[in-house]
Amino acid sequence: MVFSGQSNCALAQEICNVLGTTLGQSETQKFTNDNLVVRYKQSLREADVFIVQSFSSPVSDSIMELLLMIDAAKSASAARVTAVIPYYSYARSDKKDEPRISIAGRLVADLIQAAGADRVLTMTLHSPQVHGFFKIPVDHLSAEVVIAEHLQQTVDGFSDGVVLAPDAGDIKRASALARRLDSGLAFIDKRRTSDTTVNARALIGDVQGRKVFIVDDEISTAGSLVEAVNLAKANGADSVHVAVTHGVYTGPAVERIHGLDVVEVCSTNTVDVPYSKIERSGGKLKTLSVAPLFAKAIQHIHTGESVSALFE
Repeated sequence: MVFSGQSNCALAQEICNVLGTTLGQSETQKFTNDNLVVRYKQSLREADVFIVQSFSSPVSDSIMELLLMIDAAKSASAARVTAVIPYYSYARSDKKDEPRISIAGRLVADLIQAAGADRVLTMTLHSPQVHGFFKIPVDHLSAEVVIAEHLQQTVDGFSDGVVLAPDAGDIKRASALARRLDSGLAFIDKRRTSDTTVNARALIGDVQGRKVFIVDDEISTAGSLVEAVNLAKANGADSVHVAVTHGVYTGPAVERIHGLDVVEVCSTNTVDVPYSKIERSGGKLKTLSVAPLFAKAIQHIHTGESVSALFE
């Protein structure tokens, strides 16, 4: 049985369409004091329950709703509850790199387990080590195959291009995509000065006269993206395509993308992107569906098959 929180109902419905099943019936209400109440409208007794919920805006409400849905499902005697979290935003808070702060990625993992989740299914964690914050099984999907297929189908001469990692920490992800495309690889040496400000210092690799594919896990304010695109063009890139897993697009992101010299900025539908943002971007924002990948993973979990086999 597949249910959805309020953060990304469209993705949950698409997953059900691929699985050939009906989206489960539930409702979430908010009282005047801002308290949430979750109610299932059908029996869950001995069911294998999958709850789809991205940690997108409003993030705190999304997390609280998921916790309540997990707890309510366990109280309703579900046999197993899997939290399907396409976008785990707190994966960025994976370490104590400042005094007197919380490692929020671990705290949220503790809350999900305390609520009663038996398993977690997620995609492209900003920091893969967040996987280790859980003491329950975690299936960590990658959008790499979806992004690679899109570039192969839409870009002529993709194998002569260069995959560009926007910082050294993304080299492993970019390298995997470059192997799939049989293309070149480059990266940018950058220094982040704040949550919204990035200083790109140098581009390591050759992009002169070549198609450049910038790949990252997410776009938030697009500060890093602006620096990466401008540096690629300054180093002679012929054209720039951008592909990320999570299109969060907060603050000035859409306006920044509208003004960028890029062919397109693709993101998957792990985060629901309103049509108004696509219009404001001048049509540069594109969405790739990962519903088939999540549907296959859910089917494999339900039947006890290997999830890693999906990427072999």
